[in-house]
Amino acid sequence: MAEDEAPRVLTEEPLAHVTETMRPHLLREHLEAVGSLAEEFAPREDMKVPALASGRWHDLGKYRPPFQFRIRKENGFEAHLEGDALADRDHATAGALWALGMDPRLLSVAMAIAGHHGGLSDLEKFKERIGRPEKKALLQEALASGIPEGLRASPVGLSGESLLKRSRHRLEFWTRMLFSSLVDADFLDTEAFFDATRGTERRVGVTLEQLTAALRAFMDRKQGGAPDTEVNRVRREVLSSVFAAAPNPPGVFSLTVPTGGGKTLASMAFALEHARARGLRRVIVAIPYTSIIEQSAAVYREAFGAHGSAVIEHHSAVDPRRETPRNRVASENWDAPVVVTTTVQLLESLFANRPSACRKLHNIARSVIVLDEAQTLPPALLMTILDGLGTLVEDYGCSVVICTATQPALGQRPDFPMGFPAVRELVPPVLRAFERLRRVKVQWPKGREKTSYAELAEAVAREQDVLVVVHKRDDARVLYERVEALLGNPGTTLHLSALMCPEHRSSVLRDIKARKQRGEPVRLVATQLVEAGVDLDFRVVYRCMAGFEALAQAAGRCNREGLLSGLGELRVFEAETEPPPGVLQTALGVARTMLAQRPDLDLFAPETFKRYFERLYATAVSDGKGIQDMRKALRFEAVSEHFKLVEDKWSAPVVVPYAGCEPLLEELRLLGPSRDRLRALQRFTVTVPRKVREQWVARELARFVADTVVFLGPEHVPAYDKKFGLVPTRVGVLDPGVLIPG
Repeated sequence: MAEDEAPRVLTEEPLAHVTETMRPHLLREHLEAVGSLAEEFAPREDMKVPALASGRWHDLGKYRPPFQFRIRKENGFEAHLEGDALADRDHATAGALWALGMDPRLLSVAMAIAGHHGGLSDLEKFKERIGRPEKKALLQEALASGIPEGLRASPVGLSGESLLKRSRHRLEFWTRMLFSSLVDADFLDTEAFFDATRGTERRVGVTLEQLTAALRAFMDRKQGGAPDTEVNRVRREVLSSVFAAAPNPPGVFSLTVPTGGGKTLASMAFALEHARARGLRRVIVAIPYTSIIEQSAAVYREAFGAHGSAVIEHHSAVDPRRETPRNRVASENWDAPVVVTTTVQLLESLFANRPSACRKLHNIARSVIVLDEAQTLPPALLMTILDGLGTLVEDYGCSVVICTATQPALGQRPDFPMGFPAVRELVPPVLRAFERLRRVKVQWPKGREKTSYAELAEAVAREQDVLVVVHKRDDARVLYERVEALLGNPGTTLHLSALMCPEHRSSVLRDIKARKQRGEPVRLVATQLVEAGVDLDFRVVYRCMAGFEALAQAAGRCNREGLLSGLGELRVFEAETEPPPGVLQTALGVARTMLAQRPDLDLFAPETFKRYFERLYATAVSDGKGIQDMRKALRFEAVSEHFKLVEDKWSAPVVVPYAGCEPLLEELRLLGPSRDRLRALQRFTVTVPRKVREQWVARELARFVADTVVFLGPEHVPAYDKKFGLVPTRVGVLDPGVLIPG
């Protein structure tokens, strides 16, 4: 600090922030406001006072004269941020030390304060940080600058005694919720100072009562005009069942409904009625696939009519042409009546450590959480997932609805102690929904005898309306080429895999529907990608032998609308290849064993899936990464790093040269990155192993655009095949060992 400027800084009232026009945000006002907001956001009564204290103390380090000088000199929003490279801007450690000085048992308060910009750290790192002499000096320097007594004082009732009585898991989650309350309060008060208009965009003005009434009216209209078919009778009975169960106390529920049984609207109907009856605050629908999210959100908006703006989508594939300012700001902290998001977004947020991911957590409390397609939960992380969801139910007033046609066995039992203590089914067995909505007959393979691709291709070529689902991308390519060769009419067979960018896949789906409308033959060869909520309907589906949940998903693309005069056919075959190693192979082994024991097994019976998942979880559920032990040790950073539903360390996106991407890339080059531009480009990306992308960039086969997006340049158009999508070997790969697996 220059000597001639120091007196001016020291004699002015301390600031929290200052705009480029030098409009001041007084520090004492910011600390009081954040404390009040954090107290309001705290989702438990025993968290209110600690949240108030964390808000008042989180920026005590800003009272230091060097920081006040810097904030006046640099001004703007960025001036107050912290980071590893910005050690001289540390304004969080002082408040953390102050909290521990008040009561050494206030560890959660201190860790939340210390991480309010950089994130919750591991306990060992936190202790090392606050133990350094230079860090302790930061508090002394702030105190010497005259922190007001009202801010320094311990709020009435603040004590760390009760925290020591919690189990480490409960304490870890309590700390996360406290951290969420603090960082959201800090974000919102800072945002209100810099941009007051964003707060107005968050206001919905729609209540759960209004949404419930709108949905009931929509369902009455829909049912009133529907023909009296068995499908519609089942849907009405399912709705009656969920409405009758809605007043039940919060807890864990299951909604087991076959494909076509109206699961999407029935789950929302129960969630809204239950939330209204039990005083809960919002409905969060978590779906594993973005394609289903977009479909479901559209259904909800149609049902809510004039109140459709109450629904926000939070996922990586929101079409920027549909995204509203309201959706952008509400997605940051889920302050909306209805949130539709990905399972990844929900669950990884529960165990994240960064402020941006954690600020929504306090808004998850006292919500109804609908887990759609719950059978997709990864067994390797199931122990931690169920513990986290169970804590939300027991400690934070949530209800969880496990929603699927293939119900996983998530209830507690002797061989599965981590399961939920009680799961209440919303649809009674007497309804016989699966029996009444049976639209597919299953042809099982004959023992373990494999079906060659030559034989399979001949069978597919004879069909006029057929889908084939295989294990791997190479399998799909080989089978496709064999079918095409037999037909002798190139282009009549279609192909889908994850090596095709979303825009390409959408084009193929449109082509399929157009062909069906014209009454033309449709033969589609695909990987299991097609089972992820893709709305397709075939007379015959061939599916290579796999876990029962995968077979049931394939069956959901067969006679989906029930329009055939008889039953559709799911023909299961043993493929020439095995699925990728891991849970897919384990699931296949369990399914083979059960089928060998009972050759007449009914794939669609709920009891089949109960037994199947019990066996699968007994084999596949573990905590091999040691996440639960990390949680006990309060290693927030390590938990966040290891709890990944999608292992993104090994993969990376590239923009491929598919028609339509060039204008978007040119806009990115000229105007730089923005949320809308990056999201638009996601429609043209394919995920490849990170090592492959690094090799392409190093050899200038691919290049960064605006230092943000990697583009597989236009000179590599041949590498993107109009039938198969990206063919990495056409680009050039140094090490064959890093090629994309099946």
